[in-house]
Amino acid sequence: MTKTKKPEFRPNEFVVYPAHGVGKIVSIEEQEIAGLKLELFVISFEKDKMTLRVPTHKATEIGMRGLSSPDIVTKALETLKGKAKVKRAMWSRRAQEYEQKINSGDLLSIAEVVRDLHRNDDQREQSYSERQLYEAALERLTREVAAVSGTDEAGAAKKVDDVLVSRAA
Repeated sequence: MTKTKKPEFRPNEFVVYPAHGVGKIVSIEEQEIAGLKLELFVISFEKDKMTLRVPTHKATEIGMRGLSSPDIVTKALETLKGKAKVKRAMWSRRAQEYEQKINSGDLLSIAEVVRDLHRNDDQREQSYSERQLYEAALERLTREVAAVSGTDEAGAAKKVDDVLVSRAA
């Protein structure tokens, strides 16, 4: 048995693509592009009504990975319970850092963004850009929690919300 570097993703398997979150591999197909034959993962993102084709040999290089383990999901939910770490840097710099964390595809980094940008009812309003980043991070977190735990997104959203609300209490 030889060890290959590329992980073997299979059709009907959920994967995390860093820039788009959780998707499902629909198939693996071969296409000819610019005279080269390429093997591609066809990944469907149902919620976004989007299909992505990723060359199989580039999948790990671009950060595509399988779903997080239940342990990592538990750690991410624990991260949400922590105290928000808001740096005193300019908003544009912080927003850039949050964007990078969200697009890293790392569940723990995404949980940090949700924790840091979450606002309770008694706290000041969020700016439009803060709200956009918060919702993007929350959606990524919720989708992966749902896929790992085998529940629907509504159930996962409730689980995440319960953790955030319990933090405030």
